Amino acid sequence: LWLGLVGILIALAYASHTSSSDPQVLYKWSTAVGVVIQDAILLGLVLAIAGGRYELLAWRRPVALAHAGWTLLAALVGVYVFEIAYSSIAHPGNEQGLTPSHWEPQHAAAYVVNAIVICTWVPIVEETTYRGLGFSLLSRFGRWPAILVVGLLFGLSHGLLVSLPILVFFGCVVAWVRSITRSTFPGMILHGSFNLIALLVAVSVHRS
Repeated sequence: LWLGLVGILIALAYASHTSSSDPQVLYKWSTAVGVVIQDAILLGLVLAIAGGRYELLAWRRPVALAHAGWTLLAALVGVYVFEIAYSSIAHPGNEQGLTPSHWEPQHAAAYVVNAIVICTWVPIVEETTYRGLGFSLLSRFGRWPAILVVGLLFGLSHGLLVSLPILVFFGCVVAWVRSITRSTFPGMILHGSFNLIALLVAVSVHRS
């Protein structure tokens, strides 16, 4: 059931990627509403698949909090080192087409609300889906197979081509964090931080 759900997400992601992207999407209130509803449905399906076995979601206190903090820092640095190195070769740019090319103050409120959703709600749902339920179900095949498969499926679920290696690497790194801390909470923090930095850079560095 979980693989079927993820398969549908991947198919929908690549199907929607063929349509033209909207660089103004994060300046629209409807985007935040749509993402909240869409991910609420996804979370509901994930909880249904878990069938009350909430331990599969890894919603628990991470082991060794101090160690978890250093692990998060190392993971974030590793992700950016890989992204910079890969981007210098492949030049993916804004392939996803979500971040705007410049700041528009008149739409600031909508952008902030979208940022809050993308940096909190989205990481909670995606980490629960992939590093929570997905990792728990795949861990029977071994720690590293679970890390690699979850990372690959997470990357594919974004429907991108040139940026796929970055997303797969990110997915594997967060799954590695999950395997060390035995919790999805650190991954949610890492995921939210990664999204927040991307949103800040989009409107502060790449101005037209």
